[in-house]
Amino acid sequence: MPTARSLVAISLTVLIASSSVRADQQHIIAPAQVAAAVADRVAQQDADRAAVSEALKRPDVRDAAARMGVDLSTVEARISTLAGADLERAAAAARQVNGDLVGGASSVTIGTTTLIIILLLLILIIVAVK
Repeated sequence: MPTARSLVAISLTVLIASSSVRADQQHIIAPAQVAAAVADRVAQQDADRAAVSEALKRPDVRDAAARMGVDLSTVEARISTLAGADLERAAAAARQVNGDLVGGASSVTIGTTTLIIILLLLILIIVAVK
């Protein structure tokens, strides 16, 4: 029996010693880098949502939505649920609309109107699927 106790004691000692060695090892990616990457991603998503919100507040977009019978208050409420590729696509369309309308265009062209409609439909489809 003393041999079994010695064997258990030695095994526990080795196990405890090896776990303290592992605790001292460096991470592959520093925690500060992970935190910075997460903060950058959150900031990008916030910027994407702001771009979509800005596009939905434009009078031309509101007029197009009214003609289509889209309730923009529902769409605006669902912007916060967009994420990932859906948010990126909606933001890209919104930035195109915002750029066309802010970038010096004196009138809304068919291309811009089409982008507005695509933006609204994209958001509605995403919301309906979720």
